Amino acid sequence: MDTLLDRFTRYVKVETTAVEETKDYPSSPGQLELGRMLVDELKALKLSDVSQDENGIVWATVPGNVPGAPTIAWLAHMDTSPEFTAKNVKPIVHKNYNGKDITLPGDPTRIIRVDETEGMADLVGKTLITSDGTTLLGADDKSGLAVIMTAAAQLMAHPELKHGPIRVVLTCDEEVGRGTDKLDLAKIGAAVGYTLDGDGEAGLENETWSANVAVVTITGKNIHPGYAKGRMINAIRLAAQFVERIPWHWLSPETTEGRDGFLHPYVIEGGVPETKIRVLLRSFVTAELDTQAKVLHAIADTIRAEHPGARIVIEIKEQYRNMIEYLAKDPRAVKLAEQAIRAAGLTPKFKSIRGGTDGSKLSEKGLPTPNLSVGMHNFHSPLEFAVLEQMESAVKILVELAQLWGKEK
Repeated sequence: MDTLLDRFTRYVKVETTAVEETKDYPSSPGQLELGRMLVDELKALKLSDVSQDENGIVWATVPGNVPGAPTIAWLAHMDTSPEFTAKNVKPIVHKNYNGKDITLPGDPTRIIRVDETEGMADLVGKTLITSDGTTLLGADDKSGLAVIMTAAAQLMAHPELKHGPIRVVLTCDEEVGRGTDKLDLAKIGAAVGYTLDGDGEAGLENETWSANVAVVTITGKNIHPGYAKGRMINAIRLAAQFVERIPWHWLSPETTEGRDGFLHPYVIEGGVPETKIRVLLRSFVTAELDTQAKVLHAIADTIRAEHPGARIVIEIKEQYRNMIEYLAKDPRAVKLAEQAIRAAGLTPKFKSIRGGTDGSKLSEKGLPTPNLSVGMHNFHSPLEFAVLEQMESAVKILVELAQLWGKEK
């Protein structure tokens, strides 16, 4: 039988980096390649309804053996973050971790330091998997893929475990905010879902940011710089002023934590005639997003007053909403996950994600979908690593969760 570690190290070697600057879906061919691999494995496990659709999404069903039990869904995403390369990943397995800093051999300047990594000091004796430091590892979210595949394999191999139908849905382009764009809730056909996309162990994430993005377009006037006095309006300079005036000491990622929201300028591009700034708006309280938008509009007003010939347009786009607002539709989604974690011998750790998952959009669309831990750490970074024993715990939790839902009607 394939092992969890075998699956994980096989999946991370397929490059599936999402691409933000394309309208293609999926945005990269590696996601189709990994999807085909997963389809073959799901068929070998004898799941039913196995397919890869025209959008690259992989579908399958673990058949239920309890008549009338609700259908639930397990979801993970195949893509990896575009923030760092995931080409030619070389996974390294560190057995019986010794509790010291880990120097990554492909780039010795990259060191996973115990004093900079929350919880690492508690992992002595565990099995850690890293990249060689030249790439992402891809634990986000190939840990989730491996956990789902292994849990499905266990249920198929043990018919004495009683459970309802389980829809397996492996998605594309979550990392660029398009993970649910091609998902049809009717096709999922579940009462609730669970994304397997969380860090650490025994985490139960039932709250996310509410999120908008602002696109600030500054239009200036380009004149030959030798003859520009009194005539040029440099959009780059005005963009720099705009960013500088966004409060950083109380409303930036660098100075906030916990439940504090922020404004985060993360892309600036353009030239003298026109420059665009993209700004993330984040808060756990949806209404506060309007307050954050007013901050941006006030900054635009001051710059327009100082440079009357400049044109500044701010477009606010909704991204996702705090899932806690929608999970109340079926409280069993969280209640049974908590029970499953305890049944696996662990203490649930309720978390508010300073980020979002596909579960945010799915919950908003009508499928309550909290997020569960799968043993990933330092994701979106070449210092990323996964912990095998925490992934094994996630498998146990899914198997327990399936059986708990098998008792529901």
